[in-house]
Amino acid sequence: MVTVAAVLACLVLGALAVFQLLLALGTPLGRFAWGGKHQVLPARLRAGSVVSIAIYALFATVLLARVGLVPTGFPEGVVRTATWGIVIYLLLGAGLNLASRSKPERAVMSPVSAVLCALYAVVALS
Repeated sequence: MVTVAAVLACLVLGALAVFQLLLALGTPLGRFAWGGKHQVLPARLRAGSVVSIAIYALFATVLLARVGLVPTGFPEGVVRTATWGIVIYLLLGAGLNLASRSKPERAVMSPVSAVLCALYAVVALS
């Protein structure tokens, strides 16, 4: 169950990374992210999308390390703490998405963030 949750979370992160890449490339999907103010993101938010991709990769690495699928060289306590930190981050992200003025962002990204948070929580609790 825990490994399945980790793999599903990594798939969601992968989908989010593709979405952020599309945003960074100028695809008009901005209404779903970054507050939804821009159809096509300005340069600074495109840069933020690139940073998001790197963060998602880090999140996936931590998760896969937590279930023992990827060695990191970090002590188990560090990986465990990082996993809980990500759970909190995702919970805050879900709340921020719910508070967005953009209806598309609230409708799509809030549930995605909540599901991702729940999957991380399943792994963190193991």
